Amino acid sequence: MIPGSQPTDTDSERELELYFGPQHLGMVGNFSITLKVRGDRIVEATANPGYLHRGFEKLMEYRTWMQNFPLVCRVNVVEPDSMEMIYAMGVEKLAGLEVPERAQYIRSIYLELARVGSHLFGLWAYSNMLGFDTPAQWAMYHRDLVLDLFEELTGGRVYHIYLWPGGVRRDFPEGFKDRIVETLHSIGGCVPDYDSTFFNNRLFHQRAHGIAKISQERAKALGATGQVLRATGMRYDIRKVEPYAAYDQVDWEVPTREEGDAYSRIWVIRDEMIESVHMIFKLLDAMPGGEVYNRVPNPFKWEIPPGETYVRCESSRGELGLYMVSDGGDKPYRVHFRTPSYPHGLTILEELLKGASIADVGNTMISLYIVAPEIDR
Repeated sequence: MIPGSQPTDTDSERELELYFGPQHLGMVGNFSITLKVRGDRIVEATANPGYLHRGFEKLMEYRTWMQNFPLVCRVNVVEPDSMEMIYAMGVEKLAGLEVPERAQYIRSIYLELARVGSHLFGLWAYSNMLGFDTPAQWAMYHRDLVLDLFEELTGGRVYHIYLWPGGVRRDFPEGFKDRIVETLHSIGGCVPDYDSTFFNNRLFHQRAHGIAKISQERAKALGATGQVLRATGMRYDIRKVEPYAAYDQVDWEVPTREEGDAYSRIWVIRDEMIESVHMIFKLLDAMPGGEVYNRVPNPFKWEIPPGETYVRCESSRGELGLYMVSDGGDKPYRVHFRTPSYPHGLTILEELLKGASIADVGNTMISLYIVAPEIDR
């Protein structure tokens, strides 16, 4: 605008290009978004998942079946355990390998501990982004308690490499069940504090209610799964629809909400975390004795018969799928993952940001529970 002149409609509605992230509390990893804005309203959003952890699927075709386990964990840094599970399921299906009953229970317990840890990490990210520092620090501390359990069981805190074709790497050590119970009671005892400080806080309601709302029909059309879909009222969970491990051996519920907004998605995460704790207690009580591993041939020379398979499981973010092909050799011929962050972080995020306020970009991003490496893999 010329100095001294009066503003015109064209000047006041000028579109600007704004780069949001990755140096922002509301972004995940190296994710960034290019925004076209008019005033403080977003006209168009283009997601950029960055350059991180690229080419995993192709790299897996050059490594033996067992060498891929340390690699597959890196696809989801926050919850590598579901990646281990889906790859083990694919190898087992191609090889016709059975898993002992006790190992199936251990797998379920292990995966639900991972879900609790992942949800605590998500709660930390979301509450921290909104400025709720106290519950954010609680969540990170309680996640560390879960990582202590993983470290005792597997030797690693982040990448565990515990699930193998045919079972698990080792049985629970002596007294480990009691330590699981103690840790989960410690976390569960603080749920009233989380509720009073964050979930029932009017500021959380004001910032999240009605934000980034999506209908059930639109969510299904765009490929939403996990909390994004269950927050619209759809009771859909792979652990119920297509049970694996020991999920069909105990009773548990699928938490849902109805509004389909950021507020509902975070509440579903909270309810799922509590349901996972209850499920672990039931699995521990029902877990049988026996072997935990069905031995495979020499893992470095293991050749799997030709064939193809598609397997899926319910990660902490939604449906995780794996398509894998064997040509009869000692390596996969083709590997392709179906990760929940792909539709959530690209098509759904871009659609929900249209018309949103700049202040709600991070709010929307974290509520969709996106992990960047799942997209750029």
